[in-house]
Amino acid sequence: MNTRTRVLTGTALAAVIGAGTFGAVSASATAAPAGASAAAPAAAAAKKDDDRNFTTSTHLTVDAATRAARAALDAAEKENQRVTVAVVDRNGNTIVTLRGDGAGPQSYESAERKAFTAVSWNAPTSVLVGRLAQTPNLKDIPGTLFLGGGTPVQANGAPVAGIGVAGAPSGDLDEKFAKAGADALGK
Repeated sequence: MNTRTRVLTGTALAAVIGAGTFGAVSASATAAPAGASAAAPAAAAAKKDDDRNFTTSTHLTVDAATRAARAALDAAEKENQRVTVAVVDRNGNTIVTLRGDGAGPQSYESAERKAFTAVSWNAPTSVLVGRLAQTPNLKDIPGTLFLGGGTPVQANGAPVAGIGVAGAPSGDLDEKFAKAGADALGK
């Protein structure tokens, strides 16, 4: 390629790049021309395709989790029960744990495991105890505890958290207090 061809090619290339840059800048500074509206549906379709790759989920705030735990603990204290309350998120991660005065040392882990079990199966743990008779190996799943005292927290029918209570003399009482915590979120 001779010098003259290189100069002309370079000049033409510079003009195309300059025009493209100028066009991009002016296109973003002004309204799109009528012919550009065909690109909008294509961009919207691409965005819709991207949206299929992501989900949105609901989570309790720390304040809401604390309010629920406090309500459960208050319900237990009204009946002179010494319990621990745990609130976990949808993934089973502990958001807050409140250990009441005089609660036993085993109650801390038990409350967390009951909360985890309730949110994992989106059911009160007292209901899950019944399923254990049909499928006894459920109890072998790490982190679970199939005793009454856990209840799920739902948003639009989906589990978003679990509340577990441990330390009362029965799982029925523990679950009653856990439900009081969940009910406090609706107020």
